[in-house]
Amino acid sequence: MKILYISPENTVGTLTLWKKEHISRGNQCRTITFFRSPKNFEEDICLDLPFNFTNPTMSKIRNLIYRSYRGSDGYFKVKEGYPPCWKPEGLLDHAFLRFKDWIWKSTIDSTIKEYNLFDFDVYHFESGMDFLKNEDFVKKLDQLGKKIICHYHGEDLRSRGVMPVIDKVSDLNLTNEVDLLKKHPNIEYLFLPYDTSIFNPKDGLNDLLTISHAPTNRFYKGSEKIISICKKFQEQGKIKFDLIENQPHSLALERKSRSDIFIDQIGNKGGWGYGMNSVESLSMGICTLTEMNDVYSAFVPDHPFVNVNEHTLENEINELITNRDSILKKNQEGRQWVQKHHDIKQVSDVLYDYYEKIGLSC
Repeated sequence: MKILYISPENTVGTLTLWKKEHISRGNQCRTITFFRSPKNFEEDICLDLPFNFTNPTMSKIRNLIYRSYRGSDGYFKVKEGYPPCWKPEGLLDHAFLRFKDWIWKSTIDSTIKEYNLFDFDVYHFESGMDFLKNEDFVKKLDQLGKKIICHYHGEDLRSRGVMPVIDKVSDLNLTNEVDLLKKHPNIEYLFLPYDTSIFNPKDGLNDLLTISHAPTNRFYKGSEKIISICKKFQEQGKIKFDLIENQPHSLALERKSRSDIFIDQIGNKGGWGYGMNSVESLSMGICTLTEMNDVYSAFVPDHPFVNVNEHTLENEINELITNRDSILKKNQEGRQWVQKHHDIKQVSDVLYDYYEKIGLSC
């Protein structure tokens, strides 16, 4: 079986992980990204296209423009609909998207020809988006009877919405985010995959406890409140605070591994619960704090997180500081839980079960 992943970016390294896993199962797999990973994750076929809105500067520009369409929340405003649907939002947006597709088209066409992209059996569209907004590639795949899978992440359904053609022809929709299950009538859950074996769990704590936080986007993570509280404890001499930001992934992992407590997010502004940041810290055997609302807690009732919000974060940190044994207990619980649910071998078994349900011979 030949499997192709198409994604704007290898955001948290999962494309590399999936490629290795599919190959280990006797299949062929390639990955295509529009933009190079700023965290230096491994690339397969990278198009290096212009207009990268995963870049913080470009993202800010887009948000400012979208304020004229959506109000003060700009691009971050959650769209309505079940599922929410994409369409251009105004003359400027429409004109820019046509110009962008015109610029991209020659690169896309030559890549399709060079790598014979119509010769695969399964197509994973990470973010549920074709190369171009006209969705010509997806239309041709559907005519050829190919299996099409859309994997939606945060902004894909919250801020953008489904693309009309790919949503109609998709054989399977997936997400790693529980809140998105309520945004689409036909979508399945898949735990975020990770190679949990690459770390040896912590077996002790630093004399002066180290708390870390590693936001990619401070708005989404509720970082300003987290940073303020942690700096307060640091000024009191109770902890060392490590703000891990704008670092290559390898360096970020090294710094995170020296932590005793890791704080993922509060506020649920960029999605509920937790993401790859927490999967990494749990794999390291690090006590992890994040906000788990009632729906998410019911979805994974055995979760090992210290559940916090903007009102309880300071008190929960203080409780952990004064009870180091509770940190060690959470370290062990987190490591066991992440191996059970997020290890790539476990997650890939679930994916291949989905494959069989849509008629793929595995």
